[in-house]
Amino acid sequence: MSKIKFKGQLSDIDLRLLRIYKVVVECGGFSAAEVELNISRAAISIAMSDLESRLGFRLCQRGRSGFSLSEEGEHIYHYTLQLLSSIEDFRTQVNTLHTQLKGELNIGITDNLVTLPHMRITNALSALKTQGPDVTVNIRMIPPNEIELGVLDGRLHIGIVPDLRPLAGLHYFPLYQEESQLYCSSAHPLFAARDSVLKTLGEWDAVVPAYAQTPEIKACYQQLKSTATATDREGIAFLILTGRYIGYLPAHLAAQWVGAEKMRALLPEKYNYSTQFSAITRKGARSNLVLQTYLENLTDTTQS
Repeated sequence: MSKIKFKGQLSDIDLRLLRIYKVVVECGGFSAAEVELNISRAAISIAMSDLESRLGFRLCQRGRSGFSLSEEGEHIYHYTLQLLSSIEDFRTQVNTLHTQLKGELNIGITDNLVTLPHMRITNALSALKTQGPDVTVNIRMIPPNEIELGVLDGRLHIGIVPDLRPLAGLHYFPLYQEESQLYCSSAHPLFAARDSVLKTLGEWDAVVPAYAQTPEIKACYQQLKSTATATDREGIAFLILTGRYIGYLPAHLAAQWVGAEKMRALLPEKYNYSTQFSAITRKGARSNLVLQTYLENLTDTTQS
C-alpha cells in the first residue's frame, strides 16, 4: 500500500468532496449515488477525480467491470466517517454552549407586587430556574424611575414597572392591569360609616404617593386632602394603618388587611383606578439567552 500524504490544508471543498465520496461508497457506485446526491453522474465523476487528485491516489475502480474500492479508498472511507462524526460532535457541543442557561438575570421590580394573585413574575422565575439551574437571579426592589435608568444603562437586564411615560430606548411587554381602591383602617372614623352617609372624602387627611403617576391617576389624588406623602406603597399602607389617613392601595396588597377586617375600601365604585404594568428591556441590548428565556416564560404565563 502506498503511503497516504494529503496535499495542503483541508478546505470546505475537500469536505464537500469527502461527503460525496461517502455517499458513493454507501450507494455502491455512481449511478445509485446520482439519485441520492441529486447531481449528475458526470458531476460525481468530476468530484471523485478532484478528490483523488487532492489525495494523490486512486480511491476506486469504476467502469464496465463495476464499482470497487482500492485499499486506500477503504481507508479514506473510514477516515471520512471519523472526520464527519467529529464535525457533527463539534457542532453539537457548540450548540449545547448556546443552549445552556448560565449567567445572571438582574431584575428590578416595583415594590409590593408579590401579592398579585397571578404570580406571573414568580412563575416565570420558577420556570427559568428549572430550565437553567445554574442561573443566578438578582432582584432589586427600587422605584420605577431607578428601574428604567438601570435597564437603560445596562445594570439591569429587565424591569417590571408601571406604564407612566414610555421611553424611546425601552421595549415594553404588557403584563397585567393592577386595580387600586381608596382605603381607611379600622381605627379610622370612616371605617364604620355606611356608604350612603359618607361625607365628602376630600375633607379627610390623605396620604399621596411621592412618586410619578399618570395624569389620570393624579386626577384621582387631586380629589383628596393631601397631608402626608410616601415614597412607596408600603409607606402608604403604614400611614393608612395609623387610623389617621385614607389612601389608595392596590387591591391585591390591601386584601390581607381587608380579610382581617383591619381595612375597608371606601366607595370602591367611585374611588378607584387601574395601572398597567409592563416588563421593560433595553432596545439594542446584546443578545442574552437567560433574558430571552425569562421573557418567553413571562409571555407563556400571560397567555395562560
